[in-house]
Amino acid sequence: MADTIKPPSLPAREFFIQGITSDGRQFRPSDWAERLCGAMSCFRPQVTGGRNAHLLYSPYVLPTVLNGIRSVVVNEDLREIEPLAYHFVVDFAKDNDLQIVHACLLPDVDQLEK
Repeated sequence: MADTIKPPSLPAREFFIQGITSDGRQFRPSDWAERLCGAMSCFRPQVTGGRNAHLLYSPYVLPTVLNGIRSVVVNEDLREIEPLAYHFVVDFAKDNDLQIVHACLLPDVDQLEK
């Protein structure tokens, strides 16, 4: 008998900053998402070390590609953890006229079944 997939008790609170301006132009430079996430990498839970501990992105600000558009996934928990960092990310999007979409990433069904 297969296990039932249970929805999370609370909805995910995330939004995407897309690398598209309000007039539909692609935002440059092409690595803007990785740069922004690199600047925010210090805002993460305590890392216990390891060889690549210094190379980790924050779980609250992650680069991704959605429908071929470079984007950044921002978890709204960042607002409570470090309000200034949260406002930095939001202001970056506003200052550069980037589109913000409120949504959440869903895990792959294959990953849930494992």
